[in-house]
Amino acid sequence: MITVDLARDLQDAGLIWSPLAGDRFVVATDAMANDVFYLADMTVDVQQFVGGAVIGFNGVAEWALDSVDLNETLWLPREDQMRAVLGLSFAGLAATEGGYVVVVIIEGQRHQFDHRDAENAYAMALLAVLRAG
Repeated sequence: MITVDLARDLQDAGLIWSPLAGDRFVVATDAMANDVFYLADMTVDVQQFVGGAVIGFNGVAEWALDSVDLNETLWLPREDQMRAVLGLSFAGLAATEGGYVVVVIIEGQRHQFDHRDAENAYAMALLAVLRAG
């Protein structure tokens, strides 16, 4: 998972989030920056009853945070989402001894971004592409 700092840099560089089910995000406050949330169409859980277990479909989760403005959140894009945004600038992903390297083409030049985590390597590459954009 990409770091909050990289996600903030991507947002500042112009990455736009159109929220969809399955997306990860944090609430952009110091108190909640370590709590990762996932968007879902509905909450589904297993409920145990005397007669056995059932899968319960709940419209909302009951807890203290009822809603938060989108501009108070920070998207943590997944590897596949960043690869899609990279589009034709994406030239490859390879495993290395220490992690992964993502190669992108920016203004006709190959650039490599290494990180022990593939998603962070993708985020670094995407950040460079957005800043060059």
